[in-house]
Amino acid sequence: MATKRTTMYSTGGKKLYAVRAADGTFKDIQTYKRAHTADMARKSKPEKAAALKKAAKKKPAKKAAKKAAKKTVKKTAAKKAARRK
Repeated sequence: MATKRTTMYSTGGKKLYAVRAADGTFKDIQTYKRAHTADMARKSKPEKAAALKKAAKKKPAKKAAKKAAKKTVKKTAAKKAARRK
């Protein structure tokens, strides 16, 4: 479960997120900018699952593209050899 954050402001006016321990003391204090950046960098479980599903679909396409590329390389090599003769 996500930890609930308390929103506060520093004396300089920056927005802060504070995580409290069970006894009410501050366990962690971060600036909003740092906390938000960390949250955006981390992917959620559904996002990870979607990325894996998308990657699984792309793999066969990559193999087909490699085969097609090999065929074109062979064809061009054969054409060059035919021109030389």
